[in-house]
Amino acid sequence: MSAVLNRYAYLGPAGTFTEQALRTVPETAGAELLPMVTVPEALQSVRDGSADAALVPLENSVEGAVPPTLDGLAGGDRLMIRREVLLPVTFNLYASAGADLATLKTVASHPHGLAQCQGWLRRHVPQAELVTAPSTSDAAEGVVRGDWDAAVCAPVAGQRNQLAELAVNVGDNAAAVTRFVLVTRPSQPPTPTGADVTSLVAFIAHDRTGALLEVLTEFAVRGINLTRIESRPTKERIGRYCFFLDCDGHIEDARVGEALMGLRRVCADVRFLGSYPRAGADHEGDGRAEPSDDDFTDAAAWLERVRSGGA
Repeated sequence: MSAVLNRYAYLGPAGTFTEQALRTVPETAGAELLPMVTVPEALQSVRDGSADAALVPLENSVEGAVPPTLDGLAGGDRLMIRREVLLPVTFNLYASAGADLATLKTVASHPHGLAQCQGWLRRHVPQAELVTAPSTSDAAEGVVRGDWDAAVCAPVAGQRNQLAELAVNVGDNAAAVTRFVLVTRPSQPPTPTGADVTSLVAFIAHDRTGALLEVLTEFAVRGINLTRIESRPTKERIGRYCFFLDCDGHIEDARVGEALMGLRRVCADVRFLGSYPRAGADHEGDGRAEPSDDDFTDAAAWLERVRSGGA
């Protein structure tokens, strides 16, 4: 980013997985971190200028998409995704000093946390009542207050509250990952790296047969790999949907730019959400679609030669 960002909002409270993910972003070192109660509140803080950027969860490999984030990006003043963060979801079990698994009578966590750990909890603490808390962080704080005996939470919450670690990696799916996105007000996208993602929302023309197929065709005919497609209701009336799309490549790539122009022609509206580096890529070509931009340039030159009577 060209501008220095000093205030980062995130889905709070402090001690959640979102804060843990935000702290992996190098630029946040020494910055002010602002926990927000909800995703819409975090996004609004960027829109109204009270924060320079916000990190919010977009999807989880177990639970799927996060609807408030999708809806918040599709509506309101436009925001731009500048970065994605992939965070392995590691749930640990924490309690007060001196506790052990056999003595636990209540275990608290956010509903998603309990859902992702219920198999382990049933096997190892079958006697414990499972209690829902507003967040995994609040579950840890509840142990300190004496509200319950143990909490399933992120390591940052257990450590912040100085709780004893009874068990690590208690999630039922060891490969669970949450994808977060860092959003700012609109500006020029980051420079292409060769391993980028482009995100957008396509509002299809519902009164035309094959409208969704037209959208997909714009990518297929240009050899662009769609890595994600998600539908959400537009809230206009029943049966009206928009589609969130992620594809390989950057808006500066010729084929991606052509695809976006094609979408603009066939869709009722298109909202560009950003082109940004793919998390975990080595930035030496992985994530690039085939054929390459050179192939499209060569094809265009060939067509021009044919049109002018050449070979």
